[in-house]
Amino acid sequence: MSGTATVLTHARPDVTAGAMRMAVAAARRASYTLRLDPDETAKHGLSTDEGVEVDADIRSDVDVCIVLGGDGTILRALRHYAGTGVPVFAVNFGQIGFLATLDPEHAARGFERAFARDFDILELPAIAVEGRDDGTAINDISLHRQPDGRVAQLAYAVGDDEIGSVRCDGLVVATPAGSTGYNLANGGPVLAWGVEGYVVSFIAPHSLTARALVVAPGDRLILRNVGREDPVDVHIDGAPTCDLPAGDAIEISFRERQGRLAQIPGTNFYHRLREKFGRLAS
Repeated sequence: MSGTATVLTHARPDVTAGAMRMAVAAARRASYTLRLDPDETAKHGLSTDEGVEVDADIRSDVDVCIVLGGDGTILRALRHYAGTGVPVFAVNFGQIGFLATLDPEHAARGFERAFARDFDILELPAIAVEGRDDGTAINDISLHRQPDGRVAQLAYAVGDDEIGSVRCDGLVVATPAGSTGYNLANGGPVLAWGVEGYVVSFIAPHSLTARALVVAPGDRLILRNVGREDPVDVHIDGAPTCDLPAGDAIEISFRERQGRLAQIPGTNFYHRLREKFGRLAS
């Protein structure tokens, strides 16, 4: 079986150098070509060779995207390939790597399985934001008061029905995949992968009654900055994207089957939850 694969890695090439050599060797045996964009080419100091194409543009017609990194790099790959049908096969080189398919000690066998397409596919939803700077998040969209600004006043509504207005440091809107991140730190509920819907939780609410809300997939969420003067920052999957001035609003909607996450057969959400978060607690 032959094919092509995009490779994306995190910022420390010394950590992923061994895995990169394994990936190149496995690609050659499988008659695959690994495509590295200019940033990845410079990072790893590779040149065009059997099984390797350097300074290549990131294309959407590859067979698989190989990620060597943590959740931030995996999210970058999932966002880039959202809606394309390209699966993301990730080896964890981050702290938690909740989205990763494998840990580094299993990388060699993992690459063989990736190039043989011996994996299951988990379809991940996304949430889309409209109103200021449109974008799509696999994990979460968050609003934050600015570092030198006042406490934010954020109102939220589902369709035409306003739910409330909360003084807070911000809020997070998370997909099921993202519910174990910032939302969990806020005390929001964990949504198992496969749940249809998304969750809203507040960052440091100045209220005894502000509670997380799980929104149905067909409902549109409207978030409004009802503060008097200060804008709030909007982040998509943790990256600053734009600001939301006082009086302005954004709309968020649920999008089904946007990302395709490769999974080794036999793994599931609950096993991953126990392994990743149980390990941190031990």
